[in-house]
Amino acid sequence: MEQEQLSGMVESVVFASDDGRFSVFRLKPEGKRHLVTATIPAAPPLVGQQVQLTGAWFRHPRFGEQFKATGIQVAAPSSAEGIERFLASGAVEGVGPAMASRLVAAFGEKALDVIENEPHRLREIPGIGPKTAAKMHASYTAQSEIRDIMLWLETHGVSGAYAGRLYKQYGSFALDVLERDPYRLAREVGGFGFVLADRVAQAAGVVPEDPQRLAAGLGYALRSVCASGGHCCLPEDLLIGRAAQLLGVSRAAAAGALREELRGGQFLTASLGSELFIYPTHLYRAETEVAGRLLDLKRRAVALTPADAEALTLEWEQADGIELAMGQRAAIAAALSHGIFLLTGGPGTGKTTVIRGMLAIFERLGYSVLLGAPTGRAAKRLAESTGRKAMTVHRLLESQGRLSDEDEDEAVFGRDEDEPLTADVVILDEISMMDIVLMRHFLAAAPPGCHVILVGDADQLPSVGPGAVLKELLRSEVFPCVRLTEIFRQAEESVIVRNAHAINAGRLPVCALGTAFEFREAASEEDAARQIAALCGEELPAAGYDVQADVQVLSPMHRQPCGVDALNRLLQKTLNPAAPGRPEIVAGAVTYRLGDKVIQMKNDYQKGVFNGDLGVIEAITDRVMVRYGPDLVAEYETAELVEIAPAYAISVHKSQGSEYPVILLPLVPGHRVMLQRNLLYTAVTRAKERVILVGSRAALLTAVGNDRTRRRYTLLAERLNETPLE
Repeated sequence: MEQEQLSGMVESVVFASDDGRFSVFRLKPEGKRHLVTATIPAAPPLVGQQVQLTGAWFRHPRFGEQFKATGIQVAAPSSAEGIERFLASGAVEGVGPAMASRLVAAFGEKALDVIENEPHRLREIPGIGPKTAAKMHASYTAQSEIRDIMLWLETHGVSGAYAGRLYKQYGSFALDVLERDPYRLAREVGGFGFVLADRVAQAAGVVPEDPQRLAAGLGYALRSVCASGGHCCLPEDLLIGRAAQLLGVSRAAAAGALREELRGGQFLTASLGSELFIYPTHLYRAETEVAGRLLDLKRRAVALTPADAEALTLEWEQADGIELAMGQRAAIAAALSHGIFLLTGGPGTGKTTVIRGMLAIFERLGYSVLLGAPTGRAAKRLAESTGRKAMTVHRLLESQGRLSDEDEDEAVFGRDEDEPLTADVVILDEISMMDIVLMRHFLAAAPPGCHVILVGDADQLPSVGPGAVLKELLRSEVFPCVRLTEIFRQAEESVIVRNAHAINAGRLPVCALGTAFEFREAASEEDAARQIAALCGEELPAAGYDVQADVQVLSPMHRQPCGVDALNRLLQKTLNPAAPGRPEIVAGAVTYRLGDKVIQMKNDYQKGVFNGDLGVIEAITDRVMVRYGPDLVAEYETAELVEIAPAYAISVHKSQGSEYPVILLPLVPGHRVMLQRNLLYTAVTRAKERVILVGSRAALLTAVGNDRTRRRYTLLAERLNETPLE
């Protein structure tokens, strides 16, 4: 989209989000009579101000032609008309339309100069006393400082749209921070990352190998690589290489900067053999505390095993009309005996049956039990399969928000060390999805002596967040574990279950058109996308499926024709196209419509919705209402729409813990970097009734044959084994 500039005077502000990240205003362009609507991802300019916008025109389907600005330069209003409009807007505390008129009548084009530099003269106007004059001066000075920050940013090649956030954070010291320590912005100002702070710093004359820049770059490289790769820590050599690449400096310079940071105690470390690992502070704390709490629970738990445990198990089997396998009975006995117990196994191996048996026996013995899972959908499945109440881990812990929007570790929970959970036993399902930070918060709230039973499938993808908790617990071999391997007869009859186990063993699935497990050849990636759209738009609805509720398209990647982003655009056009009278709203590059399927992309404790929750847009006005199940409707202001994304297609990672009647999965050569056995296995095990793979057989062969998983750097297993770490 070609960028252009638009200059004029701000006539009115239509909308401004509470967090200062989006606004809509009306502008009178220079030399023209008509007004135009402009939007900007920032706090609004002030009424009466002269602005120069950089951006492009686009047509909103509901609100018509608008100028979508990406940058803004502002100046104080200079004409008497502009000054009066500015003052009448309420921008200056204590001044309304009548007072604005009197000020301009008295001082003309110097009215703002008088307010800023000669506030004592304001008392020349009847009705303005010392307190009102001081209030007007302080209020306008704040606006003037924001203008100065905008000007500084614009002259240094950075959008002035960040001025409001900087003033809110630093007040009158904002310019001092910009000039003396710009890298503070990346740590302390939401949405102002290292790359932008580095641009500000270099524009202000900071040289590439400035120690302050190198230190900031090392911290950013550590946090970003850990976040993108799911690591808790990084080997020293890897961190040096990534930091050098990011900063455009030599490895020697990056290594020297790291030595200085380590000498100053800026990073936390652990040594294993000759290798040094560097941690972000919150992940070091999470990993060490998880290890300590698990070992403490193991040591302090009291065996719950009664003398007649076997008789109770047999009694439950007879009452439920089932016969447990040897491994299932062993799992129930171990759960009664040990403080920490792990139960793992693939689909159809009876994990849910074991949980039901545990529940029945614990309750028969009078013990209180809590059930939880990492996501809402996983908790719902657990509740349906056991007939008991189950909650997300966040709700078990009574989440209350975060101290910082930037740090998930600063989440605040009602349940913690001081107010622990009230339970003798806690059973958590889908534990492969639990990252190290959430596990830390859960274990902090587990009461001393409580039995914790962790259930999951170790062969699925690891958590989206940092760590590999389940795999590390298994690798440590510190805790008793039962791995169920026998596929029960009813499950054995499912071609989906059989194929999932075949994939996990490195064998090709058995596929046949018209069965519950199909593979459909596609001539190209574009053809695969078209086939998926046709399946969702025609074939599956004709077969009786509600595509919105019953069908989920998964994809290994976000980019390319069969990636999540492109598939969502195509599926929205197919399933929920633009239509007269159908409300819609534009947020960045995405247009949301009434009835769209969406997914929550981050934990929002105030709204009570969490990363991975799926919902449907049920109303669009100046806000968007999304229904997440029968009991929860979340409200989003325009600026908050960054928290959601279209969900006609989602990533395989985001599907973890969920189950759908039908899943569709493209397997195409362009996704080669992500085609791994555990990803295909995870995708297939999301389906209850049908799996349809669309793409090339070569891509299918690649996925099944690639059992290499990306290593996650974490030392949890070593800590559990109490391996000496310097």
